[in-house]
Amino acid sequence: MSDAEKPNATQAEATSTKPRRRGCLGHCARFWWAYLIALIVVIVVVVPVILLVAVPKIAQKKLDEAELTLDGLTVTQTTPTQMLMSLNSTIRTDGSVHANIAGFEGIMYLEDLEPRTPFARIQFPPTTAAALQTVNVTQTLTIHDVAALTTFNTWLANNETVRVTVEGDTTVRVRGIARNYGVTFKKTLTLAGLNKLAGTRVEPTLISLTPDANGNNFRATVYIPNPSVVSIELGNITFRNYLLGQEVGTIFLDNLTLRPGTNVHPMRATIENGPVIAALGSKPFCEEGGVLPFEFSGESVVNNGEPLPYFADALKTFNQTTEIPIGAQVKKDLDVTIPCGGLGGGNNEEEED
Repeated sequence: MSDAEKPNATQAEATSTKPRRRGCLGHCARFWWAYLIALIVVIVVVVPVILLVAVPKIAQKKLDEAELTLDGLTVTQTTPTQMLMSLNSTIRTDGSVHANIAGFEGIMYLEDLEPRTPFARIQFPPTTAAALQTVNVTQTLTIHDVAALTTFNTWLANNETVRVTVEGDTTVRVRGIARNYGVTFKKTLTLAGLNKLAGTRVEPTLISLTPDANGNNFRATVYIPNPSVVSIELGNITFRNYLLGQEVGTIFLDNLTLRPGTNVHPMRATIENGPVIAALGSKPFCEEGGVLPFEFSGESVVNNGEPLPYFADALKTFNQTTEIPIGAQVKKDLDVTIPCGGLGGGNNEEEED
C-alpha cells in the first residue's frame, strides 16, 4: 500500500467534550423529593398563615377604616323598663374587599366617661362591605341599666356635642374563602346635643286672673330647638318656674315628642300674679316693655301614666332662662298697664318739697 493510501491520524473525526444539557427534566427527576417538600411547606405553613393571620388582619383593618354615620335615632313607646328604638345609619367603605359581615349585638356607651358602661344594647343585622351600606334597626330596647341611660340623657341634654361609641364582636366571611373570621366593630360618633335647650322661646297667648278648671292662668306657644338627630317621645313634662330667684309657679308641656329642628308646642302654666306684677312695675323691666326673665327647671316626666325618671332626672340637671314678653299680654288680656313703681307706687321720682 502506497503512502497516499495510508490514513492520516490528524484527519480523524473530533468528538465534543461538553456534556449535553438535559434541562429541568433530569434535575427534577433526580430531586423530585425536594420540590415535593417545598410544595408541602407552602401548603402546610404559608397558606394557613395567610388564611389565619393575614386575611383577618386585612378584614379588621378595612372594618376599622369604614365610616359610620348616624342619620337618625327615634325613641318611642317609652316606659320605665323599655322603649322602641329606631336607628338609621350609613356605613361607607372603599369597596375594595368583597365580604359579608354577620349580625351582632352592639353596645352603646359614652366614649368620654369612665367606666364605659353600656346604656343600650342593639341587635345589628347582617351587612356587606359594599362602598355604601344603609343599616336600619328597629327593636324594643330593654333598659338594663337605668343609671347609665340617665347619664347618657344628662350628657345629651346639657352639651353641644356628645361622643358615643358603638362596639360589638362579629365575624366576616371574605368572598372565595369558606371561613368566618372574628373581627370587632367599633365606631365612635360625635352627636349634636340639646345644649340645655338654649334658644327656647315663649310667646304668651292668654293671661287670666281667674284660673281654668286645671288651675292654669297662663297659656303660650313654646318654640324648642333640637339641633340633634335624636327624636324622643317624652310625654307630659312638668317644670318648676322661677322669676328673679323666686319660685312662682308650674309649667306643663303635654304629650311632647321632641323632634329634630324647632318644635312648636302649646304650653299651659299656673303662675302667681303678685311676683309677676311686682316685677313688671320694677326697673329695668318696666322700661323694657315688661319682658321678664323666667327660669325653668325640670320636675317630672310621665308618659301614659308612668313616670320616666331617666328623662326627668336629666332635665333636673340644668335650668333654662327665657325672656317672655308678658307685659304686652297683660295689657292685651287684662287691659292693664303697670307703670314703673307698680300700680300704686307712683313713678319712682322724688316728690318736690
